[in-house]
Amino acid sequence: MTTLNFQLREMLVADWAAVRDIYLQGIASGHATFETTAPEFEVWDSNHLKVARLVLISDDQVAGWAALSKVSARQVYAGVAEVSVYVATEFRRKGFGETLLRALIEAAERNGIWTLQASIFPENTGSIQIHNRCGFREVGRRERIAKLNGSWRDTVLFERRSSSVGNA
Repeated sequence: MTTLNFQLREMLVADWAAVRDIYLQGIASGHATFETTAPEFEVWDSNHLKVARLVLISDDQVAGWAALSKVSARQVYAGVAEVSVYVATEFRRKGFGETLLRALIEAAERNGIWTLQASIFPENTGSIQIHNRCGFREVGRRERIAKLNGSWRDTVLFERRSSSVGNA
């Protein structure tokens, strides 16, 4: 694995075009999301928590991003969020996905999130390995949970419980 210089920072609205392009690369892979199009910023913004929106900058460009989504509007689940981590095609296999996920975990805990979950296509072995290395555990397989481009797909559900938040 090649070591590159990078910077992690909070995502800015000005980063949206690059974030959206990276999301579209994930969509095109067929193994990152059930979505088939990337939304406009306002829709994306309303679907993600306002905290823990991160971008990784390498070679003066956005190389990847990470964010959290609510899993429920019910107050009892206020400390539970779903993770999204995307890395641009040309920056994959350099450790940036794991770097982003570890930073997202830290940011989530700083903001009172006690459980993180991820729903991953079983074919996305790289993402599964990263989540395992970051302390997520597999809790089940959701068979034929939804269709993507007319084909039923399974997902594997992972979760990570904080050791420092929500343990009182």
